[in-house]
Amino acid sequence: MEYEGMVYRPPSEARSFILQVTIGCAHNACTFCTMYKDKQFRIRPMEDIEADIREISGYYGNQRIRIFLADGDALVLPTEKLVHILDYLHKYFPYAERITSYGAPRDVLRKSVEELKLLKEHGLHMVYMGLESGDDEILRAVKKGVTSAEIIEACQKLRAGGILSSVTLISGLGGSEHLTSHALKSAEAISKMHPDYVGFLTLMIEPGAPIAEEIRSGKLTLLTPEEVVDEMELFLTHVDSPGTVFRANHASNYMILKGNLNEDIPAMIEQIHTIRDRSGFRKERWRAL
Repeated sequence: MEYEGMVYRPPSEARSFILQVTIGCAHNACTFCTMYKDKQFRIRPMEDIEADIREISGYYGNQRIRIFLADGDALVLPTEKLVHILDYLHKYFPYAERITSYGAPRDVLRKSVEELKLLKEHGLHMVYMGLESGDDEILRAVKKGVTSAEIIEACQKLRAGGILSSVTLISGLGGSEHLTSHALKSAEAISKMHPDYVGFLTLMIEPGAPIAEEIRSGKLTLLTPEEVVDEMELFLTHVDSPGTVFRANHASNYMILKGNLNEDIPAMIEQIHTIRDRSGFRKERWRAL
């Protein structure tokens, strides 16, 4: 099996078969991200993808495994090619539990609802998408390349196509300067998106990330653990997305929160108060990406 470069995948796909259908990320400009910087974006030849599927099926073909389509935006592929890949996977992995992928918002928006329904019919179960922030000023600053309205529309389009959505936000992305607007506008965006899952990471600065220069220059101030807690409480106090599975249990987080919106919000806020009162934050040396 061939795989070019570092493997990146959502935490929930840790035990999945990672099938590289594209190499790198077509956008690859977000200032907080160092993923895929060593790769030149391109779509892999179909014969190489098929060869990987056949090879791995010899080991796991009869098992109930999960499959993740890498790299950064598999949905950039034309729908007919994705359908072919999904059918080929089901041929060689008839007991696959699910097939998922990352999805850049603009890639989703380029597809019609009918195309998304077709992908669902052929086995695409869920798409992971980065909102990062609901604040357009922050999105422009980090060069996300889309507005919050476009990301909201992409999530709603996935829902219309019957595909589950898992949306990511980044605590502290706007620094202390935009703590309140980041929390409130992200809560507003999630309320409109109503995704199936929402997960929070906390901003960490990797060597080589362009956002590091903003921090060094004083343009952006990293949140303290206490401010991260304040931001999270603001978000939870204002979000309205009944049934959405909520997770803030990434290795980058200063605290671990789990629950379902909206029913578990009071319990999670109570947990936040306990963490704040006891300074029960995860130690810096234990945080990682």
